[in-house]
Amino acid sequence: MKTIQLALAGAIIAASCAAATAQTLRVRGTIEKADGNVLTLKSSDGAELKLTLTDHAMIVAVVKASMADIKEGTFLGSAAMPQADGSQKALEVHIFPEQMRGTGEGHRPYAPVPNSTMTNGSASGATVAGVDGATMLVKYKDGEKKIVVPPNVPIVRYEVGGKGDLKAGARFTVLAATKKPDGTFEASRINVGRDGVVPQ
Repeated sequence: MKTIQLALAGAIIAASCAAATAQTLRVRGTIEKADGNVLTLKSSDGAELKLTLTDHAMIVAVVKASMADIKEGTFLGSAAMPQADGSQKALEVHIFPEQMRGTGEGHRPYAPVPNSTMTNGSASGATVAGVDGATMLVKYKDGEKKIVVPPNVPIVRYEVGGKGDLKAGARFTVLAATKKPDGTFEASRINVGRDGVVPQ
């Protein structure tokens, strides 16, 4: 009996580990068609995919912004490359709406770009213009990072979007799409570009 209980416990642990490591992929591309919660997508590598959004999926609209939109206390995120002087050189900057304040707060490796980091926190103090671009200090609960934003780096603002953003031709990014046994994908969040913006 004890052997059966141990085997059962082992099977439950294995199943929960498998669930925790369900294969998730980052998917980018263009929306071809939206039918309710089911999207037909063309990924950036040309593959056609089917993606189902969960019932309460978050649709995030991505709109063009600039350094002028970043004020004291603005909650933002920046993918960046660490520099020799300890600063971070931004690859992109995204400004969060107030409803998303606190999302992913902190500093960590950014998997999609080798050797890069992601810093999410609040802008602190004045932005300083320099030869290499604007420099800002981003504070989060465990520390702070100096981020240099070169002039050509994309700056976008996230807004709470809706089904109206899911239209043919819009560019999208899904950070964590779960692959289902039938080859389709499922996600609880999608970032969709407005007015031709390409989400990173």
